[in-house]
Amino acid sequence: MIGSKKTDPFFASLLNIAKNVQEATHYADDFRIETVADLKEISVKVKNYETAGDKLIHELIVMLNKSFMTPIEREDILQLAVRMDDILDGVDDFTANLEMFSLIEIDDSMRTFLGYIVKSTDEIVKAMELLAQKKLLKMHENSVLIKDYERKCDEVLRSSIKQLFLNEKDPIRIIQFKDIYEKLEEVADYCQNVATTIEAIIMRNA
Repeated sequence: MIGSKKTDPFFASLLNIAKNVQEATHYADDFRIETVADLKEISVKVKNYETAGDKLIHELIVMLNKSFMTPIEREDILQLAVRMDDILDGVDDFTANLEMFSLIEIDDSMRTFLGYIVKSTDEIVKAMELLAQKKLLKMHENSVLIKDYERKCDEVLRSSIKQLFLNEKDPIRIIQFKDIYEKLEEVADYCQNVATTIEAIIMRNA
C-alpha cells in the first residue's frame, strides 16, 4: 500500500492472536452437530486452534524477551494476549465437554451464547486492527459492545437455567446442560476481560 506505515510487530502479533480466536469461535458456531462422530471432529478442530494460539503466544513472549522497546507497556501486551487466549481455552473446554457428555443437542440457549461470543471476538479483532493503526480511542466502541454482549450472556444464563429446571426431569441432563451453559457464560466473561484490558490500555496510552 502506498504511503502506509509498517505495522509494529507486537501489534501484528496481537492481531494474529485475535484472528485465531475469532476463527475458532466462528468455526464452533457454524459447525452443525448431528452425530457423536461430529463431536469428536469439532473437539479436535478447536483443540488445533487452541494449539495454534499457544504457539502464537509463545512467539510473542520470545519477541517480548528480546525487545528493549515496546510500543505500549510489555505487561499490557502480554495481558491482552493471555486474556484473548483464555477465550480459546474456554471454547476448547465447551467443545471437550460436549464430547465428554456425548451431547449432540445444541439448543437455542447454546446458539445464543455462541452468537454473542462470536460478535465479541469480531469486536476484539476490530480493536486489534485499530491498535495496529494506533487509533486507541476508537477501541472504546469495541470495548463497550463486548461488555454489552457479556451482559446479554448473563441474562441468557439466568433464563436458560430457569427453563432447564422447569422443563427437564432427568437430573443427569440437568447437570450436563447447566455445566455447558456455565462454560459458555465463562467464555463471555473472558471476552469481557479483554475489553477491560483494552480500556486500561486506552487510559494509559491515549
